[in-house]
Amino acid sequence: MSIKTLNDLPGFKEENISELEQIGIRSVSELKEAVFDEAGAKKIIKTLSGVGPKTVEHWKELFKDEAKAEPKADAKKKDVEIVDEPEAESEVVESGAYVVKAKPELSDETAEGLAKRAIISGRRPAFKRQEWHRYAMLGEKWRKPKGIHSKMKRRLKRRGPIVDIGFRGPASVRGLHPSGFEEVLVHNVDNLEDIDPKVQAVRIGGTVGTKKRMAIEDRAAELGIRVLNRMV
Repeated sequence: MSIKTLNDLPGFKEENISELEQIGIRSVSELKEAVFDEAGAKKIIKTLSGVGPKTVEHWKELFKDEAKAEPKADAKKKDVEIVDEPEAESEVVESGAYVVKAKPELSDETAEGLAKRAIISGRRPAFKRQEWHRYAMLGEKWRKPKGIHSKMKRRLKRRGPIVDIGFRGPASVRGLHPSGFEEVLVHNVDNLEDIDPKVQAVRIGGTVGTKKRMAIEDRAAELGIRVLNRMV
């Protein structure tokens, strides 16, 4: 598919042209550069009405297919241009470089508790409700065995393990994320103001839309707060 004008893009509307001009994009080449840049792609999703992450990803695939269809001679020229301009190449690498995730400030007691919890979780058996293997309709989700004739309730051999207090992890780290952060559920940008980035991390609610979710992620990056369920 050859993309010569902005209207050739699937999902693109006439009203999106004026919205693109607001962020300085007036041609297909400028849009292509923005789509392949992480910050530019987020700005496009925020600004354009009716355009989400899936649409931007589809545009990126179309631009890739168009680049593959170009003559080899043009590709060689592009390679030469990239070599002649090392600064532009370094900028691309920096924009897509891996960013180290924030780590919590843990006390020795908490770090030791997390290590113990990991060991206990590794040797904890799978708890399945009685008769799960006989009746598929029951499923495997744990239910406490009941009934005066239940052999599993009487803890007879070959009847499967029963949930017991001895299988729990250390109380000092109970409820913490595996990374050591305390999880805080947020639904808007204002909820980030009371977060302590040293010991707390946020999880964005499942009912939050794409645009508000991106706003929360951008604000969290400014405050140095880790988002446990980022989109990218």
